[in-house]
Amino acid sequence: MEGAAVGTMRGPNAAGAGARAGMGAGTAASASASVGTGAGLGAGAGAGISANEGIGASASAATIVGLGAGASVDAGAGISAGSEASAGAAVGALPPRGARGQRARRIFRSNYQLYILMLPAIVATLIFAYGPMYGVQIAFKDFSSRLGIWGSKWVGLEHFVRFFKYPSFLQMLRNTLVISLYDLATFPLSIILALLLNEIRSTKFRKTVQMVSYAPHFLSTVVLCGIVTLFLGKGDGLLNNLLEMAGGARVDFLIVPRYFASIYVWSGVWQDIGWGSIIYIAALSGVSPELVEAARMDGAGRLRVIWHVNLPAILPTIIILQIMAAGRILSVGFEKILLLQNDLNMPASSVISTYVYTLGVLRGQYSYSTAIGLFNNLINVFVLTIVNKISDKLSGVALW
Repeated sequence: MEGAAVGTMRGPNAAGAGARAGMGAGTAASASASVGTGAGLGAGAGAGISANEGIGASASAATIVGLGAGASVDAGAGISAGSEASAGAAVGALPPRGARGQRARRIFRSNYQLYILMLPAIVATLIFAYGPMYGVQIAFKDFSSRLGIWGSKWVGLEHFVRFFKYPSFLQMLRNTLVISLYDLATFPLSIILALLLNEIRSTKFRKTVQMVSYAPHFLSTVVLCGIVTLFLGKGDGLLNNLLEMAGGARVDFLIVPRYFASIYVWSGVWQDIGWGSIIYIAALSGVSPELVEAARMDGAGRLRVIWHVNLPAILPTIIILQIMAAGRILSVGFEKILLLQNDLNMPASSVISTYVYTLGVLRGQYSYSTAIGLFNNLINVFVLTIVNKISDKLSGVALW
């Protein structure tokens, strides 16, 4: 072997001295080369100088002009960072299909345990998320259980037009958006709770607060609505008792439409604020203690550390969760609304989800209710895509 020193101003390229024009297939040449930028080149076998800020290079060529197939050139004894570039030929070429298949099989064999672990989730997603999509076609048909999905009459967009012409369509859409956006606006509360819990030094006190704030999440919706009804009742409700003690008049909050959105949202905040803070607490645990200590040595107080260290650290998590929340903009859960709903608060409590429940489950209008649900989901997907794109442009954080 011969040592060769090659100087380049940009990305290194080295070839062995053993390669000569006219060498047949299967010839192999290997040379040690040192590559440098500007001055300071080294020569001799095994001498290695890194190029462009100390990053060395190793180049491998399967076919070079004048070499037969299978010839290889290796340069880079003494490489500092192991940077590697490969070329399939004088003009780059993809590896043959057989080689790609072998590589895929090798990857599967080395990671098959992980693929087996993923299998239940994949099967569940296919069955419960993609399987029901087969029935979406009844939104465009006059579905009859006697004729089946394929035998039912095709009616096109008739059910969508019927929904848009429904007299209460705009009212239901407005109520759905008001409740959903109101609920979305309370997202900082879980973040604030997580930041406060992160600042508590007493482990016993912090665990007590966490337990108290997590507990309501495990109450069923029926129990939660029962608590809300007792708390806000006009006769002996706690809130009305406090109002009367303060000299005010008793109010039946559950029959006043303008109070319904606030009752729905704030009861949800009470139930889920602790549970929602868990993921932020987990993200805060990844903040470097050295970074926090450095900020405090520079004179930053607790608020400054939270604002300049903790918040930027969990910002990607916040953005991702809000993008996902935006994708549920019209998916207001009907269970709690249905349990708190009555004839007097219907102007504020009538939403798309309760209308779909009434039509599909109680009246058996499957095609019409499916069309409304499909419209709902299409709007959610559209909003999710737009918000994700905006987030990607502004912050570089996105779901895809």
